[in-house]
Amino acid sequence: MPKIRYKTNYPGVFYLMGTTVNGKLERIYYIRYRKDGKMIEEKAGRQFVDDMTPARAALMRGDRVAGKRPTRQEAREQQEAARRALEGRWTISRLWEEYSNNRPIKSLAQDRCRFQKYIQPYWGDKEPQEIHPLEVDRLRLRILKDRAPQTAKLALSLMRRLVNYGVSRHLCQPLTFKLEMPKVNNIKTEDLTKEQLIALLVVLDADPNYQVANLMKMALCTGMRRGELLRLRWQDVDFDRGFIHIREPKGGVDQKIPLNASARELLKNHPRTDSPYVFPGRDGNQRIEVHKQAARIKAAAGLPKDFRPLHGLRHTYASMLASSGEVDLYTLQKLLTHKSPIMTQRYAHLRDETLRRASELAGNLIEQAVNRQQSKIADVEE
Repeated sequence: MPKIRYKTNYPGVFYLMGTTVNGKLERIYYIRYRKDGKMIEEKAGRQFVDDMTPARAALMRGDRVAGKRPTRQEAREQQEAARRALEGRWTISRLWEEYSNNRPIKSLAQDRCRFQKYIQPYWGDKEPQEIHPLEVDRLRLRILKDRAPQTAKLALSLMRRLVNYGVSRHLCQPLTFKLEMPKVNNIKTEDLTKEQLIALLVVLDADPNYQVANLMKMALCTGMRRGELLRLRWQDVDFDRGFIHIREPKGGVDQKIPLNASARELLKNHPRTDSPYVFPGRDGNQRIEVHKQAARIKAAAGLPKDFRPLHGLRHTYASMLASSGEVDLYTLQKLLTHKSPIMTQRYAHLRDETLRRASELAGNLIEQAVNRQQSKIADVEE
């Protein structure tokens, strides 16, 4: 049975009777108007639920007739079109989701932190082609206020990787400008004096956290990177052939380095757990970070404040080999698993100093020989 339509004092506005969820009677207002020659009948709202009145319904009808407000159907279509358009937009945040879901876990935690702290707040809802060079300049200056140039470089490098990832997969347009990286002087070579090294070893031997202490000793014995040590599994240590397999190194291709006597002795005495990792974290999972423990050990040993506990030990390992005069830079490059010899060149001055001392020694020996010969000649002449 059709419901009765009740007229109001406003043209094109009527109502039907309905009930609320509580069973209370209320008016349901409708409006009627023509658009493009077609009669349209549209629900305006309910008396109590929407606080609708005949006057408000009449204002709504007037807006519809004047084209000031879309119909409910047009609004739904606009929302759907906006949703489809949004789904088709490859914003920086969406590129990050795609990139992180299809990337190995290595370094992902650091990249996620950089993305959330520096990139997402600025450009998360923008597509690459919408980003202006001035925005990049502002971010760079903001980071450099209280962070090192390397921090700005790593953040912008991640941004460039995200855009390049999207462009290479035809997901988005490239940036409209070249992303310039801050200049970073990263050739700092850290080293420890003999006294500092002895002090560190004493603290490491006495530290109750044997996992971190032995991890730091391995950095000194092998020159392995922090991430390589954190990912090191027992299956990667080949005691029989005397090698350590390095999975997913910084250079990208798996490497192997010799298991020297110091590292072998350390690992043979290192307590094993049920974890596959040599230096496991909580619940036997891969350890993520050792910064706090390593910083505590550094402070206890009285090392310089700017000495980086793990990367500094890698530098110390390399410096000792370079200054020994018994290891050439090519061999040192292989031991450090440097992809390019350029990185190894930072230790060349140590090698050069050794060669200079050797040259001085040769000169002294020749001078001594000449002096002895002249002394013999003098004796004969007398």
